[in-house]
Amino acid sequence: MRETPRRARTWDGLPVSLDPPYGAAVVVYRRSGRGVEYLILHRAQRGPGYEGDWAWGPPSGARLPGEPIDRCAQRELVEETGLRLPVRRVGRATDPWVVYAAEAPPGAAVRLSAEHDRGAWVGRDEVVRRCLPAVVGRQILTVARIVEAAG
Repeated sequence: MRETPRRARTWDGLPVSLDPPYGAAVVVYRRSGRGVEYLILHRAQRGPGYEGDWAWGPPSGARLPGEPIDRCAQRELVEETGLRLPVRRVGRATDPWVVYAAEAPPGAAVRLSAEHDRGAWVGRDEVVRRCLPAVVGRQILTVARIVEAAG
């Protein structure tokens, strides 16, 4: 059975690919004195007080028609955070949504797009608590297992 996007346009009206992969999630992490922290963003669409499904997640977004998935990941990272970091694929290119990892330096300045009203650097436990539904948190945990195992 073929998964299809729920809509043919992004939140800001851009067309999305109707063929998989539909988009990319970029798990941004940094190493600090507190260990490894992960960048999560809060979507502005439902207001700053909303804490339910899809409120928090990593930088991510839909692939444009004909756009290579690696380019989609880079574009979304820059658009949503202002960060220009190398990304590496940790998910399969055949997944409906492909997961990438990007390491930020400790002092990296995040510049949010209009799509998000705030961001936070959090540990693994906070990722699980905030990033709902669980599929969103699992994207980050996929990268966390790799990053934290490498030390």
